[in-house]
Amino acid sequence: MKKLLIFLLISVILSCSDSSKDAPAPGGTDKDPDPTTVTPPGKGSPGVVGTAGIKSWDDLPASEKDKIKGWNTIFMHQSVGTDLEDGSSANGFRFEYFDLNEKPDKGLSGNVFSASNGMPLEKIAEFKRNALAHKDIFKIAIFKFGYADIRDDDREAVQTTYKQMIDDLRAQLPGLRFVHITPPLVYIATRDEGNEAKMKTGQWMKTTFADKDVVFDLQSVESNDGACKLGNVWRICDEYRSTASCPSKSQGVDAPEGQGHLCEAAAAKVSKAFLMSIYSAGK
Repeated sequence: MKKLLIFLLISVILSCSDSSKDAPAPGGTDKDPDPTTVTPPGKGSPGVVGTAGIKSWDDLPASEKDKIKGWNTIFMHQSVGTDLEDGSSANGFRFEYFDLNEKPDKGLSGNVFSASNGMPLEKIAEFKRNALAHKDIFKIAIFKFGYADIRDDDREAVQTTYKQMIDDLRAQLPGLRFVHITPPLVYIATRDEGNEAKMKTGQWMKTTFADKDVVFDLQSVESNDGACKLGNVWRICDEYRSTASCPSKSQGVDAPEGQGHLCEAAAAKVSKAFLMSIYSAGK
């Protein structure tokens, strides 16, 4: 009888333990999808994803959101891109590290350019090398310029080189899907510090690629569709920028002018439109 009671007690404890579950991450399930049940990406739905993408992401069922965890994606960027990665992670969608040797075969994968901000041509070449190194693995490609990469004096040359890189990858990797990101804006209070040039490149991206790819209009999101501006030049809104009261998780507090990192809470919000862009590229 004593052994029977002990056995029953252990059974009850194990049963209670098995029934307990960790709370899922916000916006997604608590675990990555089983690779054997991953839904491969579809042809996608080209177009521009802007501010409305935040609500569109919120409205998606968790089962639809989780599909992007199984779509091998590469995302290369610099500082504001890290804010987007941090925000995505806060929503339950973490980017795993990849490089030339580390394969992007775990769904969402990201890395920071070794080329510094202000060196856009080197970034473009680096992205192409990484993409071709893993051409048989990934399905969605995302390149993001830094706000120091787009200047009025060489903007058109950078655009030409970027488009050539996209055209080359499109030709060499049939079926590859792209998400383009309009260059991030900086905070301006007394004079423009390059935002007009960034806006021109953002418009060029939408005109050039939105008929065949997804364009994540980061500029529209962080400026509240142009509501935040100096004269006619858009800027990142106060509610989104990194400040002492709400710093960027990875980049710290911005200078009074000339920078445009996302505060941690804002990154979680803005990244929903970013995640919606990835979903749109593969749905």
